[in-house]
Amino acid sequence: MKKNNKRKALITGITGQDGSYLAEFLLSKGYYVFGIQRRVSSTNTQRIDHLYDNPKYPDFVTIYGDLSDSSNILSILATVKPDEIYNLGAQSNVKLSFNVPEYTVNISGLGAIRVLDAIVRLRLPAKFYQASSSEMFGQTTVSPQDEKTPFNPQSPYALSKVLAFQATKIYRKSYSVFAVNGILFNHESPRRGVTFVTRKITQGFSRIKLGIQNVLKLGNLDAKRDWGYAKDYVEGIYLMMQQKKADDFVLATGETHSVREFAEKAAAILNMNLQWKGKGIREKGIDKKSGKTIVEIDPAYFRPAEVDYLLGNPSKARQILGWKPKITFEKLVEIMVKSDYDLFRKEVKTGRKIAVRRLETGI
Repeated sequence: MKKNNKRKALITGITGQDGSYLAEFLLSKGYYVFGIQRRVSSTNTQRIDHLYDNPKYPDFVTIYGDLSDSSNILSILATVKPDEIYNLGAQSNVKLSFNVPEYTVNISGLGAIRVLDAIVRLRLPAKFYQASSSEMFGQTTVSPQDEKTPFNPQSPYALSKVLAFQATKIYRKSYSVFAVNGILFNHESPRRGVTFVTRKITQGFSRIKLGIQNVLKLGNLDAKRDWGYAKDYVEGIYLMMQQKKADDFVLATGETHSVREFAEKAAAILNMNLQWKGKGIREKGIDKKSGKTIVEIDPAYFRPAEVDYLLGNPSKARQILGWKPKITFEKLVEIMVKSDYDLFRKEVKTGRKIAVRRLETGI
């Protein structure tokens, strides 16, 4: 039974960056939102804690579930009977996927198949969204990349996403499921996981500025990505699901920037003038104002197979969905830096330590 005739959305990966922003967006549209979260021993709901028991969001519920358990997924879908399913759940760490390849494919690839199969078995008229990734393009010679660019995955993570992408197309064609793929290029925010290089940079420089960290260690400074703002991208995800016909769309800014450039702009916002000396793994980033080395290269952060350059072409999304990003690259860096600086300034003021992950494992 539907609650007050509201549309019901089910989101896997609700505790992640995209899941939290999408939940907020759908609630603002009047949806009844169910989120699937994995049962873990430590708290991992920081991004959605403000949605719980909040009079502003009375139609928000989370359910324990796991994309590795087909019976669990079947049971949840049979109980909720959602109108729209957003499959955002994944093991999304690219470098980590080399260490846990089987787990990555099981969750990020087969997980999508389990949800699609449950839709068919239950004969649900639900729409299905699959969170695809620009990492699927891998080492491509085609630039920019669009919906017709061939995939050349360079990691178990990218491979798992190709599996889910193709499964979505197969179920759309074979069973007439309204199933769409959103091929999203890198999208960041203050809610980005701290193991991703953008957040590692904004956290690291904020701590260095406040005197609670000395050096930020990074990997490939010259890797280039098409970076946008996550809140812009969840709106594009929503628009894909409102079309009359299911299709696949690239969401991107159409600009590419290097890790080096992201670091330089982040440092500048904190009034640090970053200059580079040396080459290769001996390269260092020095704050010209203080003369201190604040960036070092650590080979531990290199991937076994690197993806050097990704640039998206969002023209199809712009023409059909009417979507385009609102936040510029420069503004994105500013938003993230200011958020993390405020976070760690409170640490200094209160004396309460904020946990920081030491390893950067993804871009």
